[in-house]
Amino acid sequence: MQDQPQGSSGAVQAANDFANQGGLGARKVKDAAQDIGSFIRAQREAAQVSLRQLAQMAGVSNPYLSQIERGLRNPSAEVLSQIAKGLRVSSEALYVRAGYLEQRPYSPVRDALLADVAITERQKQVLLEIYESFCRENDFSPEESPAEQLATSVEAEPASTPTPLEQESQDE
Repeated sequence: MQDQPQGSSGAVQAANDFANQGGLGARKVKDAAQDIGSFIRAQREAAQVSLRQLAQMAGVSNPYLSQIERGLRNPSAEVLSQIAKGLRVSSEALYVRAGYLEQRPYSPVRDALLADVAITERQKQVLLEIYESFCRENDFSPEESPAEQLATSVEAEPASTPTPLEQESQDE
């Protein structure tokens, strides 16, 4: 088995670039490796997947995956992506845990999309890009709650024609 799966998406490339440019100090890398390793192990155990099964799904060797889980090796973004697929979790969540990407502000829509197991990682990214472009187009921040967004849009819209009851109370 090989230790590095083939194929690369934009997010994988960005995470690899960050890591290769020394995005974290040596101590932080070690801490991040231990953190991501324990997180992967916890996710694997929660999913009731054996180390051997996950290694096979991720296209890495058993010893390599074991070293990752014990914090001895810091996996590349590509390996994290393959592990995420095997665990059916968001690649982005693993990149953040590993320190390759910064945590984004909370967004219920983003979280729901990333948690959905019915669509692929690529489909999730496309949907997020579309969602974020709509938010920019409407001058909404994706981090705003739907209630905040609705309140902002109602304030921005021109007042409607008063209802007959409202008109009656204004005439008095």
